[in-house]
Amino acid sequence: MTHFKYNRVLVALIILGLMAALTIGWQRHKVEENNTTVELIMDYEDAVELAQIEGVPVQSVLAQLKSAGITSLAVYETTLEKLNKSGKITSVQGAQILHQYRTGTLSDPSWRALAEAGSIKSEDIYITGQDASVFSEVKNDLERRLSADRVSVLNIGGRQVLDIKANFEKVVKWNLGLPTDEMKEVAANGFYIVARPTNYTKVTAQDVQAVFDRLAVTENVSSVMFVGEEVLGYPDNLAITAEKFKQQKLTLAMIEHPLQLQFLKQEGLTQLAAAINYQAARVYVIPKDEQPKLKTDEAVQRWVLTDQERNIRMNLMRKYDKPEPGKTLIETNIDYISSVNNELIAKGFTIGRAGTYQPYFPSPLLLAIICIGATAAGVLYLTLLKPFSAKYQYIIVAVISVLLAVPLLKGSGMLVRQAVALVSAIIFPVLTMTWMLDRWRSIVPYKSVSLMRIIGAAITSLTIAVFLSLVGGFYVAATLGDVRYFLEMEIFRGVKLTFVGPLILITLTFLVRYDMFKSEDGGSHSIWDQAVKILNYPVQLKSLLILAVTAVAAWVFIGRSGHTAGVPVPAFELKMRAFFEQVMYARPRGKEFMIGHPAFFLAVMAVYRKWPIALFYVLVVVATIAQGSLVETFAHLRTPVFMSFIRALDGLAMGIIVGIIAAIGAHILYYISFALGRGPAKHE
Repeated sequence: MTHFKYNRVLVALIILGLMAALTIGWQRHKVEENNTTVELIMDYEDAVELAQIEGVPVQSVLAQLKSAGITSLAVYETTLEKLNKSGKITSVQGAQILHQYRTGTLSDPSWRALAEAGSIKSEDIYITGQDASVFSEVKNDLERRLSADRVSVLNIGGRQVLDIKANFEKVVKWNLGLPTDEMKEVAANGFYIVARPTNYTKVTAQDVQAVFDRLAVTENVSSVMFVGEEVLGYPDNLAITAEKFKQQKLTLAMIEHPLQLQFLKQEGLTQLAAAINYQAARVYVIPKDEQPKLKTDEAVQRWVLTDQERNIRMNLMRKYDKPEPGKTLIETNIDYISSVNNELIAKGFTIGRAGTYQPYFPSPLLLAIICIGATAAGVLYLTLLKPFSAKYQYIIVAVISVLLAVPLLKGSGMLVRQAVALVSAIIFPVLTMTWMLDRWRSIVPYKSVSLMRIIGAAITSLTIAVFLSLVGGFYVAATLGDVRYFLEMEIFRGVKLTFVGPLILITLTFLVRYDMFKSEDGGSHSIWDQAVKILNYPVQLKSLLILAVTAVAAWVFIGRSGHTAGVPVPAFELKMRAFFEQVMYARPRGKEFMIGHPAFFLAVMAVYRKWPIALFYVLVVVATIAQGSLVETFAHLRTPVFMSFIRALDGLAMGIIVGIIAAIGAHILYYISFALGRGPAKHE
């Protein structure tokens, strides 16, 4: 039996890299702990609509919302359509005025005189208003969007009237700037304002200035959450927008994509975030078509989990449109908001203006040390496949480490960091299981060993394996641990590879150590020889069936990873997830405690009970799934590193429980099959 040596120098370099990773991890943890303030937001228009539906004053609804926990109201740009409905502005098409004139219903003599003189154009739009401030804002914004040549002011009966040359059906829906009267009302009722402006076509510096001039009417503006596919000032005036953000100390709100991967597409968003030194917060909103399907208690749990696990610090809460039994619509929404507020406070969050992360970037020197450790881990794995001279091991480590470290020490190296994180996520689970295989190969198998001893050995080995794999998790968490990843402006690349890579590499490891076609270790069993035997193996119907089952399992396994999976999640699993989310600090991953860790227990049993080598191989591969999943958890950089660590421990605890059950079940099945096998023949 071939014995594989673990180069102590390489192991020492891995430990050195772990020390650097833990240092960064601790710094990251402190940064994450200092950002726990969540802003609860509702649209101002939703509040007004609630008041109108229930027939109560808007002020009363606003007071109840504030008492329930809403800290901020989102104010959108106004439109002629909204202003018409509110009665603040009247806008009509020239054709309508002429129609009234010709039917004798146009009573105002000034308008009649204009119609008789032929001054009313059927294709023009005519705008009047009682509120001079609102009228002035509409005029100014229309001039910006249409040019002054297409906006003229008429004096009709002592009143100013705008004559607009544009298409009526389109113009009434145009955004016409943030309404200062609404922002003042929101501020007067004690709320922060979340401004929701849009960009201008061919935006100019003056356009950007005009938006921030309106925001300056009150000091209660906390953040800006852009509407549309561009941020204000994109593409040529982003620098001005950034400067205004800094001057008015505003937070950039970044809306998470419905697939929970980065953000809704807005050109210039990440560039603006970087320009304002990352004073930005991630926003979540329950999709409009999904919220009606959720009971309010389910929605409450969704908010708590989102804020805990995805660094969301701005909750944009839509109102429920149907009252719950025994409640009014207002009571339904107030109770919903209060529950979210109370649950977040119970989880240690503070409710107020959204917190932002300090612009944290790890030390280049520490990152370089991690690169050395990751390189040493990769070389160590190669030596465990086919040993080669220590001299060449050190040369390879030195050359690759220098190539990786130089860009980092120069202050760049994003691609290097991604590569190191990917290698760490793949290699460390494999090294863990490789070391376990080498330990198991030294065990003398015998069937008389007690079940309790097997379970004890499995618990000890699994605990060691989890902590060894955690080394890879800390490498990943530290390598990509900066504010850009916390905000998900940058993401870990290669999620699918982290699931598939370890399975391929552990297969190579296994084939080097075991002969799949013999019951005992020994003899010639090179990877190439075994691959040829597998390819030449006769194909039977049962083999095709096993292959089909394996393909489906692989489709589910890989398809369920990432954010674009089309593989549905069974209802029972959703209920189980909800249960663990409520009773545990961090919900363990099903791939670990339901699949991988129980397989680890059965692999230990296979060693002691000398089960068929093919079955042992399958169990080892499945056990590797859990170790890879454990490390990949840390690649979710938006999740606090402490939560990822606790998730791994929770998975270990639950995995031990399920593993013990699996071992007992296998033990019972063994004795049942043994008893049946010893029974007398029917015709004996």
